[in-house]
Amino acid sequence: MKSTGLKPEDVPALMDGLLRANDAQAGRFDAYLPSPCIQNHAANLAFLADGTLTCVWFGGTMEGMGDISIYMSRLAPGSNRWSEPEKMTDDPAKSEQNPLIFSAPDGYVWLIYTSQTSGDQDGAVVKCRISEDGGRSFAPPTILCDVPGTFVRQQIVVNGRGDWLLPIFRCISLPGQRWSGDADTAGVLISRDRGKRWQMKEIEGSLGAVHMNIVPLDGDRMIAFFRDRYSENIRASVSSDQGETWSAPGPTNLPNNNSSIQAAGLKDQRVAMVYNHSNAASSDARRQSLYDEIESDKAPAVETTDMPTRKAVWGVPRAPLSLAVSADQGGHFERKFDLDTGDGYCLSNNSRDMLNREFSYPSITQGPDGALHVAYTYYRRAIKYVRLPLESIA
Repeated sequence: MKSTGLKPEDVPALMDGLLRANDAQAGRFDAYLPSPCIQNHAANLAFLADGTLTCVWFGGTMEGMGDISIYMSRLAPGSNRWSEPEKMTDDPAKSEQNPLIFSAPDGYVWLIYTSQTSGDQDGAVVKCRISEDGGRSFAPPTILCDVPGTFVRQQIVVNGRGDWLLPIFRCISLPGQRWSGDADTAGVLISRDRGKRWQMKEIEGSLGAVHMNIVPLDGDRMIAFFRDRYSENIRASVSSDQGETWSAPGPTNLPNNNSSIQAAGLKDQRVAMVYNHSNAASSDARRQSLYDEIESDKAPAVETTDMPTRKAVWGVPRAPLSLAVSADQGGHFERKFDLDTGDGYCLSNNSRDMLNREFSYPSITQGPDGALHVAYTYYRRAIKYVRLPLESIA
């Protein structure tokens, strides 16, 4: 697919939430979600029980700043326009990030997100707000996990025993250094009592594998996909016991640029993946870390670790944004097409001066009618939504 050709300064005028046909692809509709924020990032989609499609993301001036809060917009069944966003969190001392919506089997709706000071992800905790009325209103925030450095990104999966599996990753600082992702690992928070208590299980051999994305397969089997801090390949891990234990993550045939990915199991048993088709081998663009534009008052970590590490790779262009499909339950993926193309410049997170041009942090889900719904960061200025007919990946 050809580039949309939009310049960063052209995007705000389109942020009205209206679905518009995209003539470049049959049956495709695009929308740019409304937002009062200069920066908008890390979208996640989820359907509510009444058929409403929700999108949550974080917005403010710049990732890591104290004005970063969680927002939610809704697309009602049959509507052609996303609603004006609701501000879901507002702690002026914290950067609140990486939200997700979970519609629990008991009818409650959970908003889950992270809370940190500045760019110090190694101090983050996981918080939640719970709705007892189907997502119309939410109770005040509470802490779900207070282990410092715990981060979320992907959806909760309920296994066949009714256990809730919340994939997490641990942001770990090296001695004398500010957090930069070098030693991050993956894990799963498991609740066997509908979210009252959570047990953390670490994934062995997961150094550098983050944003664990669990996709149920058949029987007791599951597969999980991971972002790669070292910017080589999307990684995958398998479980044969409903998510209790996992194999060490190994490479797939898809590249990864140390940016988020998301996969969804489809009704026809295929797996669809949205990701950036790029990695460190395709570009020499580099930056020091994700938060190299933000100062930190936190003292560097002093505790020792014997964990072997490599240097996380930051700055590889976050483009193109591609869609791939696996017909063998995640064993091999075929790249189908690009949702957006451009230079993907991400050496700065600065949205105020419109310096960023990334397409990143996708979310994908399948609707009741089979259509595919995708949302992602557009230049860190807007959240873009795309609806595709299932035939587009035939």
